[in-house]
Amino acid sequence: MKLPHKKFKFWLIGILIPLLWMGYNAIQIHTFSDTYFETKSDVAIILGAGTSNGKLSPVFRERVNHGVYLYQYGKVAYLIFTGGKGEGQNISDSQVAKDYAMAKGVSPDSIFIEEKSTVTLTNFIYAKELMKQQGFESALIVSDPLHMKRSMTICEGIGIHALPSPTPTTMYRSWKTKSRSLIYESFFYSLGRLVGRYHK
Repeated sequence: MKLPHKKFKFWLIGILIPLLWMGYNAIQIHTFSDTYFETKSDVAIILGAGTSNGKLSPVFRERVNHGVYLYQYGKVAYLIFTGGKGEGQNISDSQVAKDYAMAKGVSPDSIFIEEKSTVTLTNFIYAKELMKQQGFESALIVSDPLHMKRSMTICEGIGIHALPSPTPTTMYRSWKTKSRSLIYESFFYSLGRLVGRYHK
């Protein structure tokens, strides 16, 4: 039985085309995830990924570890940790990251934090304010590989001169976790491209 013309047209426009659009963007995201730099820069911006009871989430911990690596090997002179307070928390994600980095030997004078952001877009907005205040002109962006395409698009959109430096020790390792992350990133990257703004 053939579908009525109008019903087929709705199915094509409403379901198939968005799925193809997301699939195309997923390929771009996955391909870009291998792009990696350690070019000497003023600062590394480490994107937040949550804490619990004053402890870094496994994902955030590996991002912070990579930021510490870039600092200790002289790739950057300063670190910016991003992330505000989660629901029911008394300490910001960025403060937890700062404490962890200091325990790893990073000088407190080399660390800046912003404690107001809740999503990737505001991570960058407040990090840009800190860069301007401190006179930083170049940055390495630290996050997970599959988060990099959307992050760099936001970064470029608000005028931060930066290069991607995804953490090699990402916790998104299994097929299941990688798939979930890719679907999430593809949805919000596609949405951002569609409306001209990135919300998450």
